[in-house]
Amino acid sequence: MEYRKLGRTDLDVSLICLGTMTWGQQNTEAEGHEQMDYAFEKGINFFDTAELYPIPPKAETQGRTEEIIGTWFKKSSNREKIILATKVAGRSPMNWFRGGETRLDRSNIEEALNNSLKRLQTDYVDLYQLHWPDRRIAMFGSG
Repeated sequence: MEYRKLGRTDLDVSLICLGTMTWGQQNTEAEGHEQMDYAFEKGINFFDTAELYPIPPKAETQGRTEEIIGTWFKKSSNREKIILATKVAGRSPMNWFRGGETRLDRSNIEEALNNSLKRLQTDYVDLYQLHWPDRRIAMFGSG
């Protein structure tokens, strides 16, 4: 596996990043764990997730992907060996995030991050990103 520095940090990330957006809806927890085990064994140390996942987004499954990663961290004790990226959802018609308030202001970002940390069963993420900008946008086929 080849590695590169993550931006201007001294974090070495695998050239391949493991995307996780189907776990908890299209894939089971066991399948997610199997995929993480396989990726880790092949040298992949960069995992990407989001508070939104799994896709397609639904109130009843929101956050489940992060929970699956969290149970894998607990089971495998590999948290320190993984570069973990997650994302905060911006303004959207999905009103189940943070009581329907999804503006990307300080309090919403902090709440989203704290919720993600609980689901991920960790006290830090390595890369925290905005999933989309803080403005109305067309989403998932809407106009």
